[in-house]
Amino acid sequence: MEAILLASANPHKIEELWQILEPFGIELKSTHDFPGGKDVEENQPGLEGNALKKARYWNQFTGLPALADDTGLEVDALDGAPGVYSARYAGKDATYEQNVAKLLRDLDGIKKRTARFRTVIAFVDGENENLFEGICEGEIIHKPKGENGFGYDPVFRPAGYKKTFAELSPEVKNRISHRGRALFKFLEFLKG
Repeated sequence: MEAILLASANPHKIEELWQILEPFGIELKSTHDFPGGKDVEENQPGLEGNALKKARYWNQFTGLPALADDTGLEVDALDGAPGVYSARYAGKDATYEQNVAKLLRDLDGIKKRTARFRTVIAFVDGENENLFEGICEGEIIHKPKGENGFGYDPVFRPAGYKKTFAELSPEVKNRISHRGRALFKFLEFLKG
């Protein structure tokens, strides 16, 4: 297969996708390789719609098969919030730290803090559109721990682990994470 475009402008997300896909010998490009492309507004009501919107745009813009994802953190005590609004939970241009701080404020005093990360990956090659979902169950801890990862990683402890995503090595996180699980489904699809 020709190169695949990782349809994201988020450098942390590109790095994580790269770490998972690179060992499989797939030539990867990013949006940074194609100046002139625009940021695709994530205004769809669900993760699937946002992922498809980004993959469709970048496939049409570059002519390359495009892989895009949208990820949400779903907290049970908050009725699934922040969900599709995870990246802008504390406001349109919120930093990771501001989003985490708002989440911890919203959960103040709540004991049951079960949550899950859910990723939907869209792969658009000009002829076909495919979706792959990955879920990682866990819980939100009371204060950030760890230096790795990005976003909510310092407060998300995956089920069965004593460490947060931000405390785990990238290799372990990529193997068990929502994004890793969705990408492994995508890789199985490519093999098939």
